[in-house]
Amino acid sequence: MDWLIPVIIVVVLAAAVGIWLWVSCTSLVQLNARVDEAWADLTAQRARRAELAAALLVLVRGYAAHEKALLDGAAAACEASERAATPADAGSAEGAVQRTLKPLFAVAEGYPQLQSSPEFLRVQHSLAETEDKIQASRRFYNGGVRELNTKRTAFPAKMFAHRLGVEEREYFDLVGGTAVSAPPRVQF
Repeated sequence: MDWLIPVIIVVVLAAAVGIWLWVSCTSLVQLNARVDEAWADLTAQRARRAELAAALLVLVRGYAAHEKALLDGAAAACEASERAATPADAGSAEGAVQRTLKPLFAVAEGYPQLQSSPEFLRVQHSLAETEDKIQASRRFYNGGVRELNTKRTAFPAKMFAHRLGVEEREYFDLVGGTAVSAPPRVQF
């Protein structure tokens, strides 16, 4: 009977360690899924902004067709942003989109009829809202990446993160930082 107490202690300790490892694995996988979901949300917001930017380009082109280089540059930046699949590529493309949308609004200021158009005002307002959503989604994604990268390098997750398919993630940083320091100014 003296051997029963040490066996029970060993079994309880083994069960506790097993539960701890299981909880660690589960939380790492859940966090990885949350980062995937955040990236999907961010991608959807970027696609929405690309649609709105395309509508803006059509409106501005109708009034300022002579600004062909600016309009073509903005269209190319929006297309590159939509094609970007990795956070690094998306960050670079997003910086370009930010830099090309600002001059478009400056051109629009020279056309009072365009600025008073209900369609232009709707697109402008929707773009401002979408920019806010993109920034919020980017912060949420980067927070999840920070948490995931920290967790996967800590014990015990470090032992099994790779086997679970949880790799280090890239942050979504804008190249040029224009959206962080000064979002596109929209005047109504």
